[in-house]
Amino acid sequence: MAETTPSASSLTIGEGVTFTGSISAPGRATINGTVTGEITVNDLHIGAKGSVSGSIDARTIDVHGILAQNILCHEHLMIHRDGSVSGKLDYAEIEIERGGQFMGQMTQHLSDPSNA
Repeated sequence: MAETTPSASSLTIGEGVTFTGSISAPGRATINGTVTGEITVNDLHIGAKGSVSGSIDARTIDVHGILAQNILCHEHLMIHRDGSVSGKLDYAEIEIERGGQFMGQMTQHLSDPSNA
């Protein structure tokens, strides 16, 4: 999740931008604004001022801002100390820094070995 160089299959929603709808991207989505809707991406990064709510399906998720509603994380979910996740969460692995918040229902599933 340390990659910061945008690739051809990446998407960035900037601070102050509001988007409502569906996003499907094969690479990374970086959200610094507000997104409501359906998101299907490989890697989801939510910045400190980012807010995402809706139906989320991602391989990895890195949360510094707010993530809410129905979340499916196939591999690793990281909630940083300034991050907040709420709603129904289905995940393989979770890591929460001291100060990070989760409120809702959690269900853990096994990692998909075909993605390794």
